[in-house]
Amino acid sequence: MKISLILTSLLLPSLGAAFTPATRSVGATVKPTVSRIGVSTSFEKKSSVSLRMSDAAAVVDSEQGDEEGDGEEKGIGAKLFDFYTRSANVATTLFPLWTILFTGWALKAPGDFAWFTTEYFTAALAALMLSMGITLTPKDFADVASEPKSVFMQFTLCYAMMPALAFGLGKLCGLSPALLAGMVLVGSINGGQASNLCTYIARGNVALSVLMTTATTVGAIFMTPLLCKAVLGTVVPVDAVGIAKSTLQVVLAPIAVGMTANQFFPKFVKAILPLTPVVGVLSTCLLVASAVAQVAEPIMNAGLALQLPLLLLHIVGGLVGYWLPKATGFDEVTSRTMAIETSMKSSAFGFLLAKLHFGEYAARVPSAVSVVWMALTGSMLAVVW
Repeated sequence: MKISLILTSLLLPSLGAAFTPATRSVGATVKPTVSRIGVSTSFEKKSSVSLRMSDAAAVVDSEQGDEEGDGEEKGIGAKLFDFYTRSANVATTLFPLWTILFTGWALKAPGDFAWFTTEYFTAALAALMLSMGITLTPKDFADVASEPKSVFMQFTLCYAMMPALAFGLGKLCGLSPALLAGMVLVGSINGGQASNLCTYIARGNVALSVLMTTATTVGAIFMTPLLCKAVLGTVVPVDAVGIAKSTLQVVLAPIAVGMTANQFFPKFVKAILPLTPVVGVLSTCLLVASAVAQVAEPIMNAGLALQLPLLLLHIVGGLVGYWLPKATGFDEVTSRTMAIETSMKSSAFGFLLAKLHFGEYAARVPSAVSVVWMALTGSMLAVVW
């Protein structure tokens, strides 16, 4: 783990912008001049992505300006809101630093996070999924059908290539059955939301990235338990039915609630949208710290025997996720998007599933270690491109 922390510190200057939480603009009233980022793809008219809280604030300010008139000065409320968004923007830009600090804190004093029980962990994950859900509409799922080839390719990479790669690397490195189970679980979960941010930095197709993340997240409801049972059923005890139930509760339910709110209460969603990046950063830091704290001793004792296969899983997965689409006729932008989507997994969700439904304690360790390497790999790919 010390190696991962040293590498993280060395790469921190390039990570500063890589993990500023993303927020998709909600509603059809946003003017093209408000958003800083235009996604010049086939999805351009269907989705736009704002990568900083100040963009969400710009939407609110623009609408307030339309209502109050261009000549009126901002009131005290608007000024306070501007101050909040600027401060929060700085805080969220430093997200990699908070992750490193919380990881180090959890390794040194794991007892400090004993209060963050499974119930809190589940709630924090649900909050992250809800923040994704409030940016989605039923139309977005129709958009997935409009790009079937690219979505199907990435879905295959996520749920066929990555689990097989995880199993192969685990076997090659001689991991114990419990650690091997944890490796396969990391390879069998959905893509993480941070992939959308890294896709933008890599000049990929951000809108397509969001749709791919949505597709693999919904797909996790049936693919993750199916893969775990098929690959690991004879290796360690696996509660496939429990995994399916947890996925429904933590993934599908929050997304459904968020989509419903977006559909029927758009003004409310637009009002709370600037708060979601801060909630996302805080939730993620607590999730990372809690996962690391609960397996701090095994992480420190595992050494390179566990660090190496997990690092290779994310790096090789990203490279295959780029070259395979490229070799089969996809363009550069789409290939970069698939590479990042394939490499970056929702490791915190994997940790929760391992904790709840795997019979071996050590099976949760790979997901905790994966949190660090997943973040590093995705940001490195984004910076290189």
